[in-house]
Amino acid sequence: MSKQEESAGCCEPTVSEALSPDGAAELARSFKVLGDPVRLRVLSLIAARRGGEVCVCEITDAFDLTGPTISYHLRQLREAGLVDCQRRGTWVYYWIIPAKLALLSQFLDPADAAVGAAAPAGTGGPRRPASPTRPSPSAGCSATRSPG
Repeated sequence: MSKQEESAGCCEPTVSEALSPDGAAELARSFKVLGDPVRLRVLSLIAARRGGEVCVCEITDAFDLTGPTISYHLRQLREAGLVDCQRRGTWVYYWIIPAKLALLSQFLDPADAAVGAAAPAGTGGPRRPASPTRPSPSAGCSATRSPG
């Protein structure tokens, strides 16, 4: 009996299917973005609002960094699909994309659900729908303004 035949009956796989090359590349990009301590703290600060929004002025005040540096980190998080934003007058407001965070969480704990169940590989999951008071996601939030 081969090793493969021996292990086939003893262990159930923890995921229903392996990642596709595109799905792996997308997840790797998201994890790479989260590999920076500043971006991880920024995401944590936004996520702490539990679905609420955070003004860029609050994010900037929470760090000992310049406005352009915070803006760079927020752009990285946006491009990875982890947060989205909306400009309102002078300020930009940020919120998390729960589906994307759920996809990352499911990958880290495949016992919760199959990786591919949350969204098709390579799509990044559904985006937060626009509300009546909010224009479509990412509309006009390519730059942030630092306080002062």
